[in-house]
Amino acid sequence: MLMVTTEYIAGKELEMLGMVKGSTIQSKHLGSDIAQSFKTLVGGELKSYTEMMNDARALATKRMCEEAEALGADAIVCVRYAGSAVMQGAAEVIAYGTAVKFRTV
Repeated sequence: MLMVTTEYIAGKELEMLGMVKGSTIQSKHLGSDIAQSFKTLVGGELKSYTEMMNDARALATKRMCEEAEALGADAIVCVRYAGSAVMQGAAEVIAYGTAVKFRTV
């Protein structure tokens, strides 16, 4: 699935199909959460959380693409990501955009 952050795709005429989105809420297990809290005392990257957020973005993107494919889309334009903490150690990631079909001229 072609995904772009722009409102258009050069050389393509687009038919808008509608908004599509995918989301997930991810958390780390308690042991990892405790270990990462100690890391905040000395500073540096919290690699466990970086991996968690990368996995969450990948899953949200996959779900958004599946929704677009179900509509028969060729691409998704205006792709955006948003995230929020829903509780200590858990975060929601949502991916959204506009599903489009290429028009044949």
